[in-house]
Amino acid sequence: MQRTLRQVLIALTLVATLVVSAWAITLEEAARRVAEEYDARVVSAQTVEQNGRRIHVIRIVTKDGVVRTVRVPAGDD
Repeated sequence: MQRTLRQVLIALTLVATLVVSAWAITLEEAARRVAEEYDARVVSAQTVEQNGRRIHVIRIVTKDGVVRTVRVPAGDD
């Protein structure tokens, strides 16, 4: 009985990990989406940790020459 329960818990943990990974967004994907959304050019991109969460920080320059910083949750918490 304990062995079966242990196997079920391990399986559930693995499934939960896979689901969270499916929601995660890569730095490259975040940069591409931000560039498309703002019709801008990416000048820098990095992933940082803020308050225990990973955030993609994307710096862009718009067609008007405006520099913006956009933060996108990495989604892998």
